[in-house]
Amino acid sequence: MSHHNKPNIAHPALLIISIFLIASNLRGPIAGIGPILEFISHDLGLSATQAGMLTTLPLLAFAIFSPISSGLARKIGLEPSLMIALVAITSGVIIRSLGSTVTLFFGTCVIGVGIAIANVLLPSLLKRDFPTKVPTLTAIYVLLMGIGSTISASTTIPLFNLAETLDIVAIPSWAFALAGAIILPLISMLAWLPQMKRHTKPTADTPELDSHSYLWRSAAAWQVTAFLALNSFIMYSFIAWLPSILLENGYSEHQAGYIHGILQLASAAPAIILIPLMAKMKDKRGLSLAMTVLALVSIVGLLTLPQHAAFWVSLLGFSCGGGFILGISFVGLRTHNAHQAAALSGMAQCMGYLFAATGPIIFGSLHEATSSWDVPLTIAAVIAIVWACSALLVGKPHVITHPHQLITC
Repeated sequence: MSHHNKPNIAHPALLIISIFLIASNLRGPIAGIGPILEFISHDLGLSATQAGMLTTLPLLAFAIFSPISSGLARKIGLEPSLMIALVAITSGVIIRSLGSTVTLFFGTCVIGVGIAIANVLLPSLLKRDFPTKVPTLTAIYVLLMGIGSTISASTTIPLFNLAETLDIVAIPSWAFALAGAIILPLISMLAWLPQMKRHTKPTADTPELDSHSYLWRSAAAWQVTAFLALNSFIMYSFIAWLPSILLENGYSEHQAGYIHGILQLASAAPAIILIPLMAKMKDKRGLSLAMTVLALVSIVGLLTLPQHAAFWVSLLGFSCGGGFILGISFVGLRTHNAHQAAALSGMAQCMGYLFAATGPIIFGSLHEATSSWDVPLTIAAVIAIVWACSALLVGKPHVITHPHQLITC
């Protein structure tokens, strides 16, 4: 294994393109379900709680498999681990599209495992091979995650309609629509093949749950965890249910799918603005609070003036995307070495995704119980207020130990 960066990368441009291709798979397969959730629930007779599980299962996979991923990469190398992630996403998409309830849920879990592994290991690869370009490449990478999920959210309904028009009988129309998600992971696997010659180790700041038990007693660690958890709770609840909320407010399926796409794209936009800004600002309370207030305004807007949904949804996407970038950067800012950052990242992601996983289920159950989206949206507004309180705590420039080293995540 070479210890020099240069000979390791034969074609840096190819490597960057293949990293970006992998990034485009990290939310799309989950985002594609939202627009056709009603059809799936109706066809398979799912309750709202079960339907919510389709967004929750990948989050549980993130929580469980994120800490394991770094161990996998240390054992077999980063490059093969990322190929395993792509194979899992691809197989999951195939299994999920077979058309039964069992395959739908099982395939969704497999997709979640693949995304969890890639989520943890890709930033490690960026940091190791392009240490001087981390903020720029991270911004593009987050943007591509958003573009991937926008494509997915916006094409599901057209694919569903195509299946209806072609009168496909082998699988249900919704399964055909979900199968469309296979194109990106297949292209990514082909692009990644040249990297398989390398078996390099992950960097020291790759998230894992290790023996830094003092973190679980640290207020600063819990503040970062709470900030990320509340952010993900809001984002994934809307990824699951926004199209259904819009349908109930009189939007057509096409419009709902399109606005759902706006949510995904808007969540990627802050990367371009925030990542360069972050380096210049010492106290991040203002930025953190701004993101949470935007979320509150947009949720109240959806409740009171749903006819302007596209505007509220773009605000919501921007606030959740910006909140996520801030949350991840706090992991680096609140720690003073790579191992501590890895431990905090492992804790924050594990606990954060476990909490976020309850969002889609709570939303669905409340809607089923009240036959209205008003109660779930009101709960989301309350969560946004709690998130704003956590922003004031987490944004203070204090550290678990002394910050002589700033780690950009």
